[in-house]
Amino acid sequence: MKMNKNAEEHDAPAIERLTMEADIACVGFGPAMGGFLTTLTRAWNENPADPAFESKVAPGLPLQVLCYERADDIAAGVSGVVTAGRGIRESFPDLNPADIAMATPVRAERILYLLDPVGASRRPFLLRFGDRILRAFSATLGVRDEAFHLPRTPRFLHKGGGLVMSVGQFNQWVGAQLMASGLVQIWPSMPVSEPLFAANAERDGEQIVGVRLTDQGVDKHGAPEAGFVAGMDVRASLTVVGDGPFGSVGRAIDERFGMPAGHGKREWALGMKFVIELPEETTLEAGTVWHTFGYPEPEIFGFLYVHPERLASVGIFVPSWLGDPARTVYRYLQHYIRHPALWRHLKDGTLRSWGAKSLDESGVHGEPFLVGDGYARIGEGSGSTNMLAGSGVDEAWTTGVQLGGAVIDLLHAGRGFTGENLADTYAARRRASWVEHNSREAMNARNGFHRGFVSGLMGMALAGLTGGRLSLVATVPPAHKQIKKQPVRSLNELKRREAAMLAVDDGRPLHDALMSARGWPEIEFDGKLLVSHQDALLMGGKVQAMPGFADHVVFREAGLCIHCDDKTCVAMCSGQALTLGAEGVPVFEREKCVHCGACLWNCSQAGADGITNIEFRAGSGGLHSAEN
Repeated sequence: MKMNKNAEEHDAPAIERLTMEADIACVGFGPAMGGFLTTLTRAWNENPADPAFESKVAPGLPLQVLCYERADDIAAGVSGVVTAGRGIRESFPDLNPADIAMATPVRAERILYLLDPVGASRRPFLLRFGDRILRAFSATLGVRDEAFHLPRTPRFLHKGGGLVMSVGQFNQWVGAQLMASGLVQIWPSMPVSEPLFAANAERDGEQIVGVRLTDQGVDKHGAPEAGFVAGMDVRASLTVVGDGPFGSVGRAIDERFGMPAGHGKREWALGMKFVIELPEETTLEAGTVWHTFGYPEPEIFGFLYVHPERLASVGIFVPSWLGDPARTVYRYLQHYIRHPALWRHLKDGTLRSWGAKSLDESGVHGEPFLVGDGYARIGEGSGSTNMLAGSGVDEAWTTGVQLGGAVIDLLHAGRGFTGENLADTYAARRRASWVEHNSREAMNARNGFHRGFVSGLMGMALAGLTGGRLSLVATVPPAHKQIKKQPVRSLNELKRREAAMLAVDDGRPLHDALMSARGWPEIEFDGKLLVSHQDALLMGGKVQAMPGFADHVVFREAGLCIHCDDKTCVAMCSGQALTLGAEGVPVFEREKCVHCGACLWNCSQAGADGITNIEFRAGSGGLHSAEN
């Protein structure tokens, strides 16, 4: 690798930056990047002397491939997952799940509709009527523990023959093999600030020529302090962007180049989970998979996946179309595990760790431009997630494999990484694949939820049963416009809200107090499984916030925050890193941020340009828990 000094011209005084040259620069290490790098390194390992793999920036050496990851460890992916594993098994045909910590084959799968055992859920009339029917004929219909077990799992949700995994453990297993290959360098704790744009001399437009790493040794506002180190510019012929749904590089590309006509990232969810050590007498076997819906709110979907050694991932997804600004996800999760159908198995268990992440649920509708001169997009940020099947890891992995195959073809053909060449190889592979086919089936499957929960279920069933040929039509507004104010409907509710505000004055979080005011029972902590939100942050992992980086959550205009009554960003903050400030502007504590990204799409305030009031910049750290 060659290094030299480079000074750029800005309105501010020029900052002298080191420049490193590589052949391929990669942003974000997750399943998609794992698929890409695995495909590339295998081809090189099969024939290291192949001249196609000789570096252009360091002649005589193999390709110089660098991958930068924001988190402090490549095992910091916080997600338990069940996946059909089609693409993963194609890459590893002899895969033995026992070789990956917390992985096991899917052995039993079921869907549960959960009734409301406490009476606090906001359920539409049709759902309340259906609940009464289920309770009235519970013996005949097989309703037990306030849950109706669906007789079969629909084809589009079926994961039989697949895998239950921890994404963090899977990433670590893949990363260990990549690092051992000798071709790839993976650098954790190295957030990428932005892509490097440059004029394209051969075409009328711009190209991406690499990435800039984030400045270090700065104060919370980004001003240099003692020990300042300017972020290095890493220039490369190809930049592979796999930084997830809200990565700084992917969002900068979208802002610069726009989105395909009619596309936009409008549907989101926050996934939050517990890793629980089940009681010794548990009857749940490893490989057990439960999908749930109906509780704690109808719009909230849930899951229970059982790993080996009596560990279970139990969690919920709170979507943007929930509407209610009081989206206190941690409290909802505690009520979820207390549902009788789950509690009978989880009671006397022990909380081992906790995690949260945002999911882009726009699917094909959120797909950006996949390729351009000097870059390609893979993974969740490229719109690969299938929201009909609730599946994203295997799809992300496969997009990486597809790009890997395309890059190998271009290297052998001596063709450059232009947008046209990448479209002919990578994009063409993707369009002809099962990922594309399944994504097209799913693209309108969730439209109905913007009309109501019952319509949403009908729309999913319609799309699933017809392979996407039929679906409901709906206008999907931007995420910030999906947040709906909840009017006070009675004097009693007004009194409960007043009581909630008094509780806030005593130091209680606003949205937690509002949930209690709405009739949600208080959670009685037991110090073992039911613990406070702050205590959960200290169990089974840590929140990493390395010094010397600027705050990555920034409020653009204080006035918009002051006049905001919803404060949904505070309600949805996974680590309680956002709290109510004295003047109405939320206070951000970087040391508590888990980088879930929920605040980005849960801001209800937008400026005249339509951009919401929160800017989520590149930053280091986040939640590190090996079991997640």
